[in-house]
Amino acid sequence: MTKWVETKLGDVVNIKHGYAFDGKHFHDEPVGDILLTPGNFAIGGGFKADKLKYYDGPIPPEFILREGDLLITMTDLSKSADTLGYPALVPRGHGRRFLHNQRLGKVEVLPGARLDRRFLYYLLRTRKYRNEVLAGATGTTVKHTSPDRIKKFEFLCPPIAGQEAIANVLGALDDKIELNRRMNETLEAMARAIFKSWFVDFDPVRARAEGRRPYGMSAAIAALFPNSFEDSALGPIPRGWTITTLREHVEAIRGLSYNGEGLSDSGLPLHNLNSVYEGGGYKNEGLKRYTGDYKKRHVIEAGDLIVTNTEQGFDFLLIGYPAIVPKRFGSTGLFSHHLYRVRPRPESPVTTQFLYQLLLTPLVREQVIGCTNGTTVNMLALDGLEMPRFVLPPPALIKEFDRIAIPLYERSETNFDESETLVSLRDTLLPKLLSGEIRVDAKVRAAVGVQEGR
Repeated sequence: MTKWVETKLGDVVNIKHGYAFDGKHFHDEPVGDILLTPGNFAIGGGFKADKLKYYDGPIPPEFILREGDLLITMTDLSKSADTLGYPALVPRGHGRRFLHNQRLGKVEVLPGARLDRRFLYYLLRTRKYRNEVLAGATGTTVKHTSPDRIKKFEFLCPPIAGQEAIANVLGALDDKIELNRRMNETLEAMARAIFKSWFVDFDPVRARAEGRRPYGMSAAIAALFPNSFEDSALGPIPRGWTITTLREHVEAIRGLSYNGEGLSDSGLPLHNLNSVYEGGGYKNEGLKRYTGDYKKRHVIEAGDLIVTNTEQGFDFLLIGYPAIVPKRFGSTGLFSHHLYRVRPRPESPVTTQFLYQLLLTPLVREQVIGCTNGTTVNMLALDGLEMPRFVLPPPALIKEFDRIAIPLYERSETNFDESETLVSLRDTLLPKLLSGEIRVDAKVRAAVGVQEGR
């Protein structure tokens, strides 16, 4: 095949339904194998590793997936069917198996069909395919599609070499995006590990008490830690450190109770409950825009700390968790009444980075959770946020932590911004490459960093 040929998807692939695994063996904790669901599919296509489900019951062997298998969602619970029909490639399991659950279709290239699986993955992310899936969807509150409907989709199929070239270009961009994501996970884990070692487990103090030099630490920083412990209301703490409360160190205020009519596609950034991930961290896709009235106290600056004060339900997955407002939305914005803006008091040695990590620690989390209340909606009052006690280290150690943590955070922000640029480039190239409007040549390869012959 040397030309692009009009092809029906059903002539080159089969779509296999998943298995109805027994719900009594489901777990939210990492027990057994990973049971994939539509919740593991990103809007626009791609795999999401958050909110994984686990299964430890009997498994038919034919429903164990392999790395690189292509899946599509057959059911969507959202009003706009955000992920219906979109594809994802099964990632590496790192010791765990992925299972082919019901509501997911496994797309298999038919024997003899000259079709590259990665090309097919990107084909199933095009607007033309997406429109046909939605046009044929059934259901009102729950949207469904079927293998037969999807197999009716027709597309222009390039020669196999052209398919591979397209997949290589788009794959190179996705590889860079994924690398940045994993790097950011590592950066966050590094900051959290250092905070835990220094200010929760007191590892440097234990080392000095045993006559050892703290691992990986300069003599100057090690000297800032005492070499013994003393008793306190919170148990043994480093000698000379103090027990204090958040109230003594932060200024927290509730945000704007906004009018829905002021929400717009333009206007000031409005950071809101959906701007914070479950477990903490800033969720960029949750931003709103607002053109209504507000007061000066509702203004927030890039670099400020926000903390959630509301949660639907009582699982404590979101309430009391922090995030730092990024710079990408401008120097100032607004924050909603479902958030507190938390700033260190001018006279306090604590910093935003220190507070962010502190609010993630089990000791503070337990105290915050104990202060929440409500009937159908769980709420955290301002007093509840200010009440938790914690161990305050010397100002010099907080400064040393900031000296490490701030560059890690800034690098993470740079990585995210780079990924946003790469996503935009990929989404611009994808329809043009898949339609043949742009052909893969040396310039295109060079633009995305694909080496000749990949």
